[in-house]
Amino acid sequence: MSDKRKRKLKRFHLHPATKFILLTILVMFISFVLNKLHLKASYNVIDTSSMDVESRIVEVKNMLSRYGIKFIFGKAATNLASFSAFINLIVALIGLSVAHASGFVKAFLRRKTLKLNNKIITFLIIFFGICSSLINDVGYVILIPLAALIFTVNKRSPLLGITAAFCGVSFGYGISLFVGSLDVSLVSITELASHLVDVEYHVPLLSNIFIMVASTIILSILGTIIIEGIIVNKIGKYKNGEELENTMNLTLNLAELDDKEIIELDILEKKGLKYALIVGIIMILCGIYMVVPGLPKSGLLLDMDQKAYVNQLFGKGSAFQSGFTYLVSFWFAIMGIAYGIGAKTIKNDKELIQKVSVFFKDFGELMVTIFFFVQFVAVFKQSNIGLLLSCYGLNIIAKGSITGIMLIIVTLLVIAISGLFIPSAVTKWGLFAPTVVPLMMQSNISPEFAQFVLRAADSMTKGVTPFLGYFIIYLGYMNIYNNNKEAITIRKGLSFILPYFLIVTLAWFVIVLGWYLIGLPLGPHSMPTL
Repeated sequence: MSDKRKRKLKRFHLHPATKFILLTILVMFISFVLNKLHLKASYNVIDTSSMDVESRIVEVKNMLSRYGIKFIFGKAATNLASFSAFINLIVALIGLSVAHASGFVKAFLRRKTLKLNNKIITFLIIFFGICSSLINDVGYVILIPLAALIFTVNKRSPLLGITAAFCGVSFGYGISLFVGSLDVSLVSITELASHLVDVEYHVPLLSNIFIMVASTIILSILGTIIIEGIIVNKIGKYKNGEELENTMNLTLNLAELDDKEIIELDILEKKGLKYALIVGIIMILCGIYMVVPGLPKSGLLLDMDQKAYVNQLFGKGSAFQSGFTYLVSFWFAIMGIAYGIGAKTIKNDKELIQKVSVFFKDFGELMVTIFFFVQFVAVFKQSNIGLLLSCYGLNIIAKGSITGIMLIIVTLLVIAISGLFIPSAVTKWGLFAPTVVPLMMQSNISPEFAQFVLRAADSMTKGVTPFLGYFIIYLGYMNIYNNNKEAITIRKGLSFILPYFLIVTLAWFVIVLGWYLIGLPLGPHSMPTL
């Protein structure tokens, strides 16, 4: 083959949207084959009323059939509307776009982040990414675009910032410096599963807090080393010049202004930041008041049907938990408006809306990709292929007759592999807990440690599965900020993440096994063994 032909093939690539269409067709054919082979698997669920274990059978649904075709075309709009990552993205971008259009974001970042060392900025992004899972998935929709802006202002590749934020959230998902919404769900499942062995066993909400805090610090430091030592070289330097200026218009050509105009602009900018700071603090204080029970007219955002405060804060009926992304977006929008008034960058509402619309001009391609991605994920989920494969892994644990440290290792591997098909930690734990928790208790391993094994395994593969809803957002932002002619494909996007995935996966094994072997407490009155 000639060199010219090789170069042509090398340049040829499919757009991610096209790939998701082809993957959807592939899933349909695979579901047809597996359905005709009559492959089945069983898994256990717990009846919460009687505490009896029920065995359920899962088999693959043929999506290349009348049923499948009707699902694809009949549920297309419903699938998109129910895609929470897409909804959260739109909500987050509205607030960020207002803050950006007013000039607040660029002014704040230029004054604050330019004083910081690059490694410190990377550490903070990864650290806040890990901690962001405290409340839903806000890190994906808020931190990723912010990281891109921060790195751009600091004349570094925004692609590196996007990768750092995505990896921080994904590969540290479920751990933090305090308990959050995920803990409320996991603890209830763990305790229910433990009652299959001991009906009086209690799993404290803070049962994993010590190991969570330690893991947060370890992974933040390790992630910074990986980003700054390895991935920075894979992504390369961002080209300064016209592309950088046109992408986010963050640079101000001061050379065209005289000293008097520069001073006036600086005074207005400081005034705008002062207004934004005052408004931002007032909003934070109001938000705190609305999540503190017992005060006059307080607790507006809490689920007051719950008794424990953590459940009031993160329960299903909590407006704080379900609307946190909107609250953060609203906070950015109001601070942006306050800055615009103080700095006189906003003349009227019409001008602001026009500037906001410009912010969305690069998101049309992402929206198209999201649509086909959603259909691909919906078809895969409806086919039960992922559930079937996960049940096969679950049966390996159940029938393997393994105990002790080998049980921990096998469970880590199986749940991590299952995470490639089922990204949700709560869904996975609902599937694995009725089998894993009793087996570990019989091996003198505590339910609290079994729960942390789930956290670690979930984080191992969350960032490399194409079935994660926020993976497409990561890929979309990479292409928005990509100033090369070739688009960043699924394969290339994963190649940036691969070193982070491999090293952090090894780190998770070291943390889990090391903590178990040393016998350190997981939390107050919680140990790895019974």
